[in-house]
Amino acid sequence: QVQVVESGGGSVQPGGSLRLSCAVSGIPWKQLVMMWYRQAPGRERELVARLGAGATANYPDSVQGRFTISGDNAENTVYLQMDRLKPDDTAVYYCNALGIGVNSWGQGTQVTVSS
Repeated sequence: QVQVVESGGGSVQPGGSLRLSCAVSGIPWKQLVMMWYRQAPGRERELVARLGAGATANYPDSVQGRFTISGDNAENTVYLQMDRLKPDDTAVYYCNALGIGVNSWGQGTQVTVSS
């Protein structure tokens, strides 16, 4: 059974940085499509980063140039580096792993950007 567990959320001032981690168990992350989503109160869940086949990364305009998704084979962990954070980035961030017969979500980690 594939499981993902997020960590690394917290509170930060605008302009600051955080790195979220998504630990994958049960299968090497490179065999999956790994994604980070976020959901703010009263808003729909939004895809913020995707790491697909061949480690190709994709981002929406809202985070392009500020967020970076990457994977560590030895740790079997996918990271989301978030820089130049804004108050609008405040949300619960979720890791999602997709593959053949796999659709695993983590419990989410809160990110709060506030002065």
